Amino acid sequence: MLFHFRQIFRLQSFKRTTGFVIAIAFFLFFFLQYNPVSGQEEASEGEGTDTTSVVIKHSPHKATLYSLIIPGLGQAYNRKYWKIPVIYAGFGTLYYFVNNNNKEYSKFKEAYNHSLIDGDTLPPVNAYEEQYDSESLLSLKNFYRRNRDFTYILSGFWYLLNVVDAAVDAHLFTWEIDDDITLRVEPELYHYSSSGPYSCLRFRLTF
Repeated sequence: MLFHFRQIFRLQSFKRTTGFVIAIAFFLFFFLQYNPVSGQEEASEGEGTDTTSVVIKHSPHKATLYSLIIPGLGQAYNRKYWKIPVIYAGFGTLYYFVNNNNKEYSKFKEAYNHSLIDGDTLPPVNAYEEQYDSESLLSLKNFYRRNRDFTYILSGFWYLLNVVDAAVDAHLFTWEIDDDITLRVEPELYHYSSSGPYSCLRFRLTF
C-alpha cells in the first residue's frame, strides 16, 4: 500500500512539473511571437517624411529550437496549427504501444524468472506461467522487449521528424507561389527521318 501511494505521489509530482514546464514554454513562445518589436517598425529620419521599415524575418532557427523544446511549438510558430494534433496523436499512439509492450514484457519476465526457481513446488506467479513452459516464456519475453525497444526508436524518429518539419516549414514560410501558375497538356506530333511520325502529349508548366 505504501509503495502504491509513493507511485501516485511521484506521478502527480511529474504531472505538475511537466505542466509547469509546458506553461512556461508556451508563455515564452507567445511573448516572442507577439512582441511589439516584431513585425514592422517605422522610424523617421530628421525632419523629413522618409521612413525606414524594419521587417523581422521569420526565423527557421527559432522554429527548430521551439520544436526541440516542446514538439509542436515550432509548428505553432510557423502557424501550421493543424499539425499539432497530428504530432501528439502520433506520440499518443507510440506511448500506447510502449506501455502495452512493456507491461507484457514485465509479466512474461516475472513468469519466466519464477519458473526457473522451482516451477513444480511453488504456485504460479501469474496466468502466463500456467499457460507456457520456460522456453516459450523466454521467447515471448524477448519478443515484447524487442517490440518495446523498437517503439522507443520510432518515438525518437517521430520527434526528429517534428523538428525537421518545423525547420523546413520555416524556410518555406516566405516562399510565394505565383497565382498565374498553370499546367497545360497539349498534343504533339514528332517527325524523325529514321522512322515515321508519332503522336505524344506535352506537359507545359508556366509560373
